[in-house]
Amino acid sequence: MSQTDPVTAVADQLAIARVLTLYSRGIDRCDLETLTSTFWPDATAQYGAQAQNAHEWAATTVAALRGMNRTFHSLSNMLITLEGEAASAETYCTAYHEVAGPDGLVEMVVGGRYLDRLEKRAGEWRIARRLYVMDWNRNVPSTCQWDEGLYATLVNRGARKPDDPLYRT
Repeated sequence: MSQTDPVTAVADQLAIARVLTLYSRGIDRCDLETLTSTFWPDATAQYGAQAQNAHEWAATTVAALRGMNRTFHSLSNMLITLEGEAASAETYCTAYHEVAGPDGLVEMVVGGRYLDRLEKRAGEWRIARRLYVMDWNRNVPSTCQWDEGLYATLVNRGARKPDDPLYRT
């Protein structure tokens, strides 16, 4: 099959979408193994002023996220352009973070985009270069209810690895 074969193109796009989705699982569950599996070992990630090795960035980020109560990354508008054994992707992300502030819990919500360069090596797609672009953010006192009303009955709650229900199934 050639790279222009429609079946191969669809399979490649699905494989790339899976990598991008696994990133969200890894970051929200603080699952370093899953998170680093989405990046090639020589990949770079640029979330601030400078790019750095993506695996080093992941380790530092997971350690920082463990200090937050919870996070939730939701992906949308995934535009993937195949270029043979490489691809570019622009993926919208809305990320929720609940953190302890001096006056109580704070909800930080940020909207942005991942601008990724992906490479297919030995039949596997992973991110080779990521640039994060922040488009907006909002920070407000938390209004979350965990043990009251309707929410009190929802006892299966997201957590970090290994406590999340995902790892107990």
